[in-house]
Order: sequence, then structure tokens, then C-alpha cells
Amino acid sequence: MPDGSLLFQQVPMIEIDGMKLVQTRAILNYIATKYDLYGKDMKERALIDMYTEGVADLGEMILLLPLCPPDQKNAKLTLIRERTTNRYLPAFEKVLKSHGQDYLVGNKLSKADIHLVELLYYVEELDSSLLANFPLLKGLKTRVSNLPAVKKFLQPGSQRKPPGTEKTLEQARKIFKF
Repeated sequence: MPDGSLLFQQVPMIEIDGMKLVQTRAILNYIATKYDLYGKDMKERALIDMYTEGVADLGEMILLLPLCPPDQKNAKLTLIRERTTNRYLPAFEKVLKSHGQDYLVGNKLSKADIHLVELLYYVEELDSSLLANFPLLKGLKTRVSNLPAVKKFLQPGSQRKPPGTEKTLEQARKIFKF
């Protein structure tokens, strides 16, 4: 923006509480803190950050899949399926099982739970069978999805974006020149 409000000349940017915040993690951390979704102390915040980064690792693999060259797509998909079922989802299932609570940290909804449930939707859109052996994660997904604000967001016609298509990918390639 010509007025300099985009500190690094890129989006996203949010105007909140008299500030113009940029950088996704800074924005999410601010909102999570403001709405008490970021733990009660440093230890809880560290766990929430750790789980959120794990979610981001797998999420990035899934989100970048459409950009993969066609001759590499099957290998990438196989790797994603393997990492999903043998590394990431077992780790999150183990966390929930280890403390027997409804949420990942402090038995209270946190941004880690929200990010994880978003990832579970991506995983389901990729291959619904990948969640089959993770009953505690399916329970978390149901709990979070039934929260009134989340339930409203998931309704048809909401701001939730549907999975991308070849047509939207082609449009993005033209716009962002990749």
C-alpha cells in the first residue's frame, strides 16, 4: 500500500485495537492471546506453539501438493499419506491420550486445537480414510466443529474456502506468476 501500512509490503494485514499487524503468526498469536486461546502461562504457550508448528509442517505439505509437477505428484501424495498416518496424527492422538482431556493443552480450547482441526479437514479432503485410526482426533474435530462460531463458519455459504480446483490453481498461477 502506498501509505506504508504493509510493513513488509505483503499481506495479510489486519487492523485491530488501533494497530496494523502483518505476518500471519504475529496476527494469530495476538488474536489467540486476546481471546484467551494461548495458554495460561509460558509452559502452556510453548506446548501450543510446538503443536501449532507440527500442524504447520504437515499442512504446508498438503497445501503445496497442487503446485507439485505432475510427474512428482504421486510420490508426494504417498509421502504425505505416510507422514500423516505414521508421524503427525499419531503424535497428536498420543498427546490427547496421554492426559485424557478434551483439548491438547490445559483441558481448554487453544489455537493449537483450532489449527489441528483445520488440518484434519485438509486431511479429510485429501483422503478421508487417513483419519480412520485416530478416534481421539475425530472426537476433537467434532467438539471444535460444534462450537457455535465454528459451526457457523463451516456452513455452506460461509467464508470458508472450498478445496482448490485446477481452474483456481491456473488462475493463481497467472496472478502470482508461478
